Amino acid sequence: MLTKQDFLNVVDLTPLVSIDLIVSSADGKILMGQRVNQPAQGYWFVPGGRIYKSETLEQAFRRITATELGTAYDVTDGRLLGAFTHLYDTNFADAPGISTHYVVLGYQLSLGLESSRLPAQQHSAYRWIGADDDLGLVHPNSQAYFPYLR
Repeated sequence: MLTKQDFLNVVDLTPLVSIDLIVSSADGKILMGQRVNQPAQGYWFVPGGRIYKSETLEQAFRRITATELGTAYDVTDGRLLGAFTHLYDTNFADAPGISTHYVVLGYQLSLGLESSRLPAQQHSAYRWIGADDDLGLVHPNSQAYFPYLR
């Protein structure tokens, strides 16, 4: 594991690769959590996480779903929606002048999860949000997933 300073240097110099979990319900809503950390702190955002060095996509998917959803799922349980670019003016450490760049693999999972049973490490609360709901505090990067749902 990198030190905080080493990881900040990586964030400053390179894009990160991550997986977003677009967990959808039968009525077309997406599971979102209110972010407790930067970037996107305070916004409603889909669960997800970055892929670690030497970790396969399959390993990362299982780890991220276990951490973010409380249950490990296989990458074959999801449907790849595509690759997305997420750019932020801030970073995990709130260090001035360092932006964050993610290349995100968005995977849709159709699951009936009970939001009250989800882990609270990255999100302070969870909600099911639809495209017709008030999206004022939903981060634009998460809003962008609605057109891809089927």
